[in-house]
Amino acid sequence: MLFWIITVVMAALVVAALLGPLLRGGKAGAEDAQAVSIYRDQLAEVERDLARGVLDPQDAARTRTEVARRLLAADRAGARTLGPAPAGLTRVAAVVSALVLGGGSLALYAGLGAPGATDFPRAQRLADGNALRAGRMSQAEAEVAAAQMMAEGAVEVPEEIAAIVANLRAGLETEPDDISGWMILTDFETRTGNLPGAVAAMREVVRLRGDEASVTDLTGLLDRMVFAAGGFVSPEADGVIERILAADPANLAGRYYTGLLYAQTDRPDLALALWRGVIEEGGEGLHARLARGLVGDIAFLAGTDYTPPPLRGPTAEQMQAAAGMEAGDREAMIRGMVGQLNARLAAEGGPAEDWARLISSYGVLGETEAARAIWDEARVVFAGDAGAMSQIAAAAESAGVAD
Repeated sequence: MLFWIITVVMAALVVAALLGPLLRGGKAGAEDAQAVSIYRDQLAEVERDLARGVLDPQDAARTRTEVARRLLAADRAGARTLGPAPAGLTRVAAVVSALVLGGGSLALYAGLGAPGATDFPRAQRLADGNALRAGRMSQAEAEVAAAQMMAEGAVEVPEEIAAIVANLRAGLETEPDDISGWMILTDFETRTGNLPGAVAAMREVVRLRGDEASVTDLTGLLDRMVFAAGGFVSPEADGVIERILAADPANLAGRYYTGLLYAQTDRPDLALALWRGVIEEGGEGLHARLARGLVGDIAFLAGTDYTPPPLRGPTAEQMQAAAGMEAGDREAMIRGMVGQLNARLAAEGGPAEDWARLISSYGVLGETEAARAIWDEARVVFAGDAGAMSQIAAAAESAGVAD
């Protein structure tokens, strides 16, 4: 209530200062007319003093010249002053101006401001952020909460896959030190959507490898922990982050998830600083793509304008590296390149050849729905260009998505 009282009083003072001259009307013109009358009386007085012999001719001439100069100045000022406006019209203008200035400013604040917000100093915000970080859910609690949220969208696992997973679990009960078995189970649990199971299996891998656990092992565990928790960075996940960054301070996953933790504990400024580096260094990598999807909101909360740099296609070095890869790794890299091309066309556009290549690539990868979506978009982009449409239509036909 005190805030609104102060605000209304300040608005009233501003309105009064702006409308004062309007309500005073022609006061300045009256003062100028009075000055002219006084100067004329002074001229008459000079003539009388000269006639009585009180003033010699030289002094009288000097006095007459000075008074005449002031008289002319006052007369010119009076001529520039407008006459008084009608009283009724002046009052109406004053009321309308007061409503627009005072009421409009208050209404604008009520819509754009935060009238009910209390004082929230920076020290208090930092303290609240630390309290959020200290009071986070555990990994187990976060996994339970996430599982409840995703229960309706769970995908039914085929019986043969479920049998394989059951056999893996049974085998690991008798051979709990089989690292390769735990790695295979981790992969199957991830593919079937049992993320808590994937976390548990990957934990066993890291535990068995002990001090020899690589940054890749730790990153695999961290990814699964956060995904299983519905994107929440738990205290246990924070411990894994510390291990990763201790071994590799520039690690993109560690930096991304540290930024995510800051974003979840009301420190968008620190999150943005980390995610900018992840985005600009990570290219099409998983964590750079995750950061790209969230950085817009974080930049807004941090009070900063930030637009991620556009994605580019694969380099010659990447193409050469793909040639020497195994089939699975090569396919993963090809998918990454196709994703880069898709992102570039979405952000910057490109020639018909690139659109046709993207449709064909999705067809080769077996991603028919993605190929059809690009085909539909290309028909809008190149409508009216018969040459481009012929080329793109041929790619759509080869991909099996042409009408």
